[in-house]
Parts: sequence; structure tokens; C-alpha cells
Amino acid sequence: MVSLDDGVDVAGLRLRNRLYRAPLLECAGDGPDAGERLADELEPAAAAGAGLVVQGATVVAEEGGCVAPNMTRLADDAAVERLRPVTDAVHAHGGRIVVQLDHGGLRSLETWHREYGAANPYLSQLAVSRPPRLLRALDRLGALDYDPHVLSTEEAYDVAADFGRAARRAVEAGYDGVHLAGGNMGLLQQFCSPYYNRRDDEFADPGRFLEVVHDEVRDRAGDVPLLVKLTTESRRPPFVRRGIERADVVHLAERLADHGYDAVSPVEGSVFWDASLVRGEHPERAWAASQFESGYAAAFGGRTRAALVRELARASARLNPFEACWNADLCRAVREAVDIPVLCEGGIRTRTEMDALLGDACDLVGLARPFYAEPRLPARLLGGGDEVVCENCNNCVVPQATGAPGMCRTPSVLRERGAYERAGAYDTPSTPSDPE
Repeated sequence: MVSLDDGVDVAGLRLRNRLYRAPLLECAGDGPDAGERLADELEPAAAAGAGLVVQGATVVAEEGGCVAPNMTRLADDAAVERLRPVTDAVHAHGGRIVVQLDHGGLRSLETWHREYGAANPYLSQLAVSRPPRLLRALDRLGALDYDPHVLSTEEAYDVAADFGRAARRAVEAGYDGVHLAGGNMGLLQQFCSPYYNRRDDEFADPGRFLEVVHDEVRDRAGDVPLLVKLTTESRRPPFVRRGIERADVVHLAERLADHGYDAVSPVEGSVFWDASLVRGEHPERAWAASQFESGYAAAFGGRTRAALVRELARASARLNPFEACWNADLCRAVREAVDIPVLCEGGIRTRTEMDALLGDACDLVGLARPFYAEPRLPARLLGGGDEVVCENCNNCVVPQATGAPGMCRTPSVLRERGAYERAGAYDTPSTPSDPE
């Protein structure tokens, strides 16, 4: 039997247990204090005992490519010193940290954020192919704003090199590994997707770009542990006929393992950025919060448009209700096919579920939104606790469209966390409740 408390190796990187903080949007920005802000966000997980911390989507491009406001970049050498405080903070507690590298492609901020697009009219989205017909129609209707630049073969190699350069900077900044964001409808997923990829060069092959990125990382950053998220598009709307199927992800995971990737995180998703990414309730409280009203209007192009987005989000939430351990079956299928560690995340909410998944569907288990609710959650789970306090209400997520940080804003959850804090449930030997 494998337990959450058991250590595990990932490409020679020893982790003290099998619990990881899955990637989230930290919204720490790209200023001189980005490292300190990220340390404030990520250090509690390491201090509370998490085996691995995954810093969320960090952009490899010098401009463009962000999928939300206030994202952090690893696109210049100055970022090395900016981000060193976060790796130092995690390592000080015996934790390990990897950084997720990302590029939004057609999903980038300039596509949907009206205020950002108006301030950056020169930006074009990097596209694998001409955008699908539906997205072109939404552009003509004014719902989205596309000015895509379809990558040539040479330019695709240049973008892969951006990932390699970012990986090299990550190693210099002290990160223990690199995690590629091959999901959430970003550029890496778009290369893998038959919905987005209609190329006629070598990159028409859905796995070729990830192979080239691997080679760039190895050439520039060495044998750093290299993890990748792979997504199905099985949750796509019924009118979208083509997408990445479960069998495609299994086959791609086998191929990438053979090519030299060190671990894989398989997830079920869609061709669109919708509620399949964060299954749960429609975040009524967050949409109604007056402090974010002007931010939503700026992001979506006015209060009327923001109200329309809210109703579309409500419909998407109905189609994607919360489901416990929703990626477990896919992870199990991938784990049966590969001989590298499989990471499972998505709807895992109890210690009982974690121990049941380990050794069966996966080798490590991760939680994301519950860390917004309980930054020191590992101390409680590793100390014998079972259920998280997160209610899957998604009130933490929607305000990020305005640039607000990810954090729990639900009173009932915060009250429960406060009760645990007063009871000392988050204390560890290095953080006693009554220090001398």
C-alpha cells in the first residue's frame, strides 16, 4: 500500500511525501517584488509539509501570452534574481518547487480583456493555425478580439526555444524542475488539438511541438525534472466534433515518456476556457461583489457585456458540476501505459480519496483551489485530518479577471478555517502555536 506520507522520487528529485500544491494563478505580477509576493503565496504550503509546490502559469514570452492580469514572466535574465526569494523560501522548509511554464496563444489576455487590449493594440495572438470558424464568428460579432499571427515553422521553433530559455532561467533561480502547461487551452494544448491545429508542416503532428520543447529544455537547462500537463477535450460542447480524446492523451503520454519527459499530469478538459477547468458551483458571491464590479466592466467591455459573460458562466457551471476525483480514470489509464510518475489533481477533497488513488491511479496527488482556502493545508492532512474546507464555490476564481489575487472569499469557509487555526490544526514542529 502507498500512503500520502511516503516519499517518492521524480527523475532523481526526492520528495518527502506525495502531496503537491497544484498550479494556480498566483497573480503576483512581474514587478521587482514578484519573488516576495510569490513567496508569501507559496511558502505556507512548504512550511506546512507539502512534498512539492508547483508555481502556477509563468509566461515564457517577453510580451503577450498572458491569460489573466498580473501574471509573472520568466522571459528575461533579470527574472532570475526577481524570483530567487520564492525558491529560497520553499527550500528553507525542506520543500521542493517547480515552475509551470505557459503561453496563452489564442487564449491570451488581449483576446478577451477589453481594457488590456485597448492599451496594447499592437499585440497579436500567436496561433497554431487560423482560428476555428466559431472563434472567427465571435470576433466578427465583437465578443472576442482576434488579430492572430499564425506561426511559421521557424517561428514555432523560436517559441519552443522560449520555453527552453525560461527553463534555463528557472534552474538559475533555484527551481527544482519545470512543469509545462499543456492544458487550460493554452498554446501547448493548441498544438496538440485537432480543433486548433490544421498545419501542413512537421507540427501538424500533435506531439511534435512538445518533443521540440523537451529538446530545447534539455539543451538549455540540462537534466532538470520535466513534467507536463496533458488534457483531453472530452468536455467540449457537442457542436465541436473534433478534439483530443482520452486515447489520444494515453498515446501522447506514452510517446512523451519515451522521448524523455519525467512525469505527466493528465486532465479532462475542453477546447474552450470554461467551467470544465474548475468544476463546482457558479460563483454568485464573487459576481455580485461591488468591489469587483468596475473591474469586470473593464475586463469584459462594460456592465452589459459583463452581465452576459456572467450568464454564460452560469450555463457552463450547470454543464460542469463538481465531481469527486474527476481525472482519476484518465490518470489510471495513463499510469497503466507509462513507466514515469503520474500526477493526479482535480476534485480530490479528502485524505481517504488521496490514499485510495495513490498506487492505483497515480503516484502523487495534488490540490489547487483548496490551498486558497487553507494555505497551510498539508499540516492538517498529513497530521490526520480528512476533508478540506473548500466548498467548490469558485468565488476565489472569477475576481482574477480583474487582476485580484486568488484567495478564498466565502465566509462559511473562512469561519471553518479560523476554527482549525484556533485549534492548532495547521501547526507543525517548526511553527508551534505557542512559540517561546
